[in-house]
Amino acid sequence: MTTAHSSGGGDISRSLRLMWEGRETPNRGPRPGLTLDGIVTAAIELADREGLAALSMRKVAAELGVGTMTLYRYVPAKEELLDLMLDRVNGPAPGQDAERFADLPWRQCLREIAHGSYATYLRHPWLLQVNQSRPLLGPNALLGFEVFLTGLRSLPLTGREKVAVISTIDAFVTGLARTHVLAQQLAEQTGVSDEEFWNAQAPLMETALRSGAYPEVFALPDNTFDITGEETFAFGLDRVLDGLEVYFARPEAAADPVTGCG
Repeated sequence: MTTAHSSGGGDISRSLRLMWEGRETPNRGPRPGLTLDGIVTAAIELADREGLAALSMRKVAAELGVGTMTLYRYVPAKEELLDLMLDRVNGPAPGQDAERFADLPWRQCLREIAHGSYATYLRHPWLLQVNQSRPLLGPNALLGFEVFLTGLRSLPLTGREKVAVISTIDAFVTGLARTHVLAQQLAEQTGVSDEEFWNAQAPLMETALRSGAYPEVFALPDNTFDITGEETFAFGLDRVLDGLEVYFARPEAAADPVTGCG
């Protein structure tokens, strides 16, 4: 899985203007009923179905039943369209809002955000192909940031620490989502199931076992690898949150006048 696409790969000022102000439908030319919101929705559905490599202004226009040039009246280029798609899907997950998170313990907030983010990656696997190290701060993405910060506001953390916590959670979620998506894509591309793949290696494992060079590997119980991706995610997330809880409870944090480490 490559990251040939990037956030802000087009004209940044044009992308931000479209995100925050939208674009007025010209009086002449565009098909009645065509909207910027509808264009972004069609583009996301296309990428969900066929992958980011299939995304083009021509294909999105075909999805909407209009000519390609009509689309350019609303969105300058594919790069700006991708920025709009990213802002749409990077908003808070359903049920996550700053007002609700203000009254919840930090651990519940972070758990819900992590699960919501993981579900977003599985729903839109093309996200993993986009380099978002320089995210554009559109209204939805900024709202997602606001919700995350709200979940942390009861903690005695500096701004830099809050950003570090967010980056830590995001790195964990992205890593496991990438593993899950890649495994799914490989099975689809090759037509070989996981069971068939591992069974094909069984004869060589017999040889490895007899060699005696891998005692710890072959001492593992038969059900060792029965754990699902969801179980691995839940286990890892809890351990990350455990580690953060230890950090939040350090003596210098307890001495801080800010209280309420939920």
